[in-house]
Amino acid sequence: MATVTFKNDIVCNLAGNEINVGDTAPVVTVVNCNPMLQDEQVGGEGKVQLVVAVPSLDTGVCDAETRRFNSEAAGLDGVEVMTVSMDLPFAAARWCGAAGIENIKVCSDFRNKDFGNAYGVLLADGPLAGVLARVIFVIGKDGKVTYKQTVPEITEEPNYEEALEAAKAAANA
Repeated sequence: MATVTFKNDIVCNLAGNEINVGDTAPVVTVVNCNPMLQDEQVGGEGKVQLVVAVPSLDTGVCDAETRRFNSEAAGLDGVEVMTVSMDLPFAAARWCGAAGIENIKVCSDFRNKDFGNAYGVLLADGPLAGVLARVIFVIGKDGKVTYKQTVPEITEEPNYEEALEAAKAAANA
């Protein structure tokens, strides 16, 4: 079972099926934050996806991370960028409006935790049990994971440049 730390002190186990580079990305449904609460698909073939799992948009690190990927997404031709958290879609919609998020899809895994379990990024224990770890996946057009970054300390930001380069490479493959 994979682990991450919280505040460099508490070890949190990740629940679910750990997905790694080279694995077929499971096809799961999450809910977007538009008023109709429409389903969005993570995984599958035919498009490149940069999927950013975060604990909650209401934290400074998740806020900064999602804003950064929103800004960078404008330059990623052929890549669907999606942030997934356990935040309720209504709260995510308010946050997106206040933050000016327009270039990425912001989605929630609140209904069944299908994404968290299928990708092995659901925090199983510790003070944040039930939310997602900070993990980034790039899924290629063939439906395979081409990149994965698990941020070992949940309160730290990811390596943006590495994730963005992986998404560009997948789009150009």
